[in-house]
Amino acid sequence: MASRLRNPLKEPEIELFVKAGLDGENIGNCPFCQSLFMVLWLKGVRFNVTTVDMTRKPDELKDLAPGIKPPFLVFNKELKTDFLKIEDFLEQTLSPPKYPKLAPQNMESMDVGRNIFAKFSAYIKNPHKEANKNLEKALLREFKRLEDYLRTPLPEEIDQDCPEEVLVSKRKFLDGNWMTLADCNLLPKLNIIKIAAKKYRNFEIPLEMTAVRHYLHNAYTCDEFSHTCPADEEIEHAYASVAKKMS
Repeated sequence: MASRLRNPLKEPEIELFVKAGLDGENIGNCPFCQSLFMVLWLKGVRFNVTTVDMTRKPDELKDLAPGIKPPFLVFNKELKTDFLKIEDFLEQTLSPPKYPKLAPQNMESMDVGRNIFAKFSAYIKNPHKEANKNLEKALLREFKRLEDYLRTPLPEEIDQDCPEEVLVSKRKFLDGNWMTLADCNLLPKLNIIKIAAKKYRNFEIPLEMTAVRHYLHNAYTCDEFSHTCPADEEIEHAYASVAKKMS
C-alpha cells in the first residue's frame, strides 16, 4: 500500500466520474453513479465530480479509461472501474475513526430492495396489455416487501426491559436513522421508478404504503440524496425509448 494511504493526516485525492445529462454538463440518469456520489458525500471526504458526456467523450478520458462507461473513480491516481469493488474499496479504505462506517448492521437492509428495479424494468418495457396487470402486481409485491420491512422494528429498536411493545418502527431509513450503503443502492432506483413509472404507466406508490412514502420523504430532505439526483427530465428522457406503448 502506498505511503500516502497510511498517513492518517493526508486526505486522499479522489475524482468521481459520472454520466452527464442532456446538456453534457449536469448529472445524467445513472443509479450507480448516484450511489457512489452518495457514498463519498456520506463519508465526509473531499472529492471532485466530473460529468462525462458519452456522446463526445474527451480525448483525455479515452486515454484514462478507454471503453469504460461511468461510474469510475480515480483514487490517489489509481483508476477503479468496477462498481461493486469501488463500493467495497471505499468502505474499507475510508473507515472509522476518521470516516463513518456505512455498512448496515442488518444484512436484510441490503437485500429487501434487491429485486424491485428488475420488476420495474420488466413492467416499464412490456408492450403487451394482457401482461401489464401481472407485471404491475409483481412490482407491487416488491414494494409491499419493502413496506413490511420498513414498518417492522429492527432488533435495536426493541428494548427487552421496556413494558411497552414496539409494534411499528420509527426509523428514517432502511437500517436506522442514518443512511447506509443499503440506502445508497436503493434510493436512486426508487427515484427513477417514482418518476418513470408515473410518466409512462401512470403508476404511483399506493397511498397505504405509508412507510415507503415516509422513507422517500426522509431521503428527499437530505442533501446527500436530493443534491445528487438527476433532474426529472433526465429520467423521463432516458426512459422515453424504453417504455413501450402497449397494444
